[in-house]
Amino acid sequence: MDWDKLRIFHAVADAGSLTHAGEALHLSQSAVSRQIRALEESLNTTLFHRHARGLILTEQGELLFDATSAMNKRLDSAAARIRDSEEEVFGDLRVTTTTGFGTLWLAPRLPKLYEKYPDLKIDLMLEERVLDLPMREADVAIRMKEPSQADLIRRRLMSVRMRLYATPAYLAAKGTPTRPQDLSDHRLICQNTTSAQVMAGASLVQELLTHDIPSLLTVNNYFGVLQAVLNDLGIGVLPDYLTEDFPDLVRVLPDIESNEVPVFLAYPEELRQSKRISAFRDFVMDEIMAYRKRQRIETDAK
Repeated sequence: MDWDKLRIFHAVADAGSLTHAGEALHLSQSAVSRQIRALEESLNTTLFHRHARGLILTEQGELLFDATSAMNKRLDSAAARIRDSEEEVFGDLRVTTTTGFGTLWLAPRLPKLYEKYPDLKIDLMLEERVLDLPMREADVAIRMKEPSQADLIRRRLMSVRMRLYATPAYLAAKGTPTRPQDLSDHRLICQNTTSAQVMAGASLVQELLTHDIPSLLTVNNYFGVLQAVLNDLGIGVLPDYLTEDFPDLVRVLPDIESNEVPVFLAYPEELRQSKRISAFRDFVMDEIMAYRKRQRIETDAK
């Protein structure tokens, strides 16, 4: 098949319009239309349904679009590896992690990475959905469980536990619970057990809710939970890595915590030599090592 025709087909399918595809490709609408007709004739099939609102892929068109999408991702990967043959660390780096970890731990530390590598262009994608790294939906991921795909390089970073925290002002006003049953006198702030989250966090919340808690605030991510806690709304279920950046938070009922949640960094095998990946990986590992060292010092001082 003609690569040029496939490139034009992909642009049309992506835009859903001959005009918009032509603008992106710097071609006239008639030139784009001729190439699509020629491709349909060579395949002896119809690739688009044409109507007043634009173009919709036929079943055959969908199959071809899946193939050209995969080709584009492979080409992007090759281009990234070629760019990484240079000595400098620069260019696009797509990082995916959860909303909570990305907003509360990673983003506040990125100034150090940019200070060292100012030419990096980081696209931070925060969502609970696990993106497909081998299909290049992202370049590198920080995940709250070990990746299952065999063609990924993975590195365990640390472990996290969900615990109960409140502000000194809230506890001064409402009192400090000394046993789980005392939670019935407080407002619990947590993620809803049906929202996307690690199983350990959901299990802890389910256990806490057995104590007949009358006042409840649920948020679909830990950033929201933290904001509610900082505004003295109640006792929140939060990951323990927050205590370094928010040292004024008071741990409540210290015997209650979730099971351990492993945190992994992962990236595709094909990006093993990427200088952008190496720079990000080393930055995260350095931050984790410094975090662990500070924890040990604090523990020894107590």
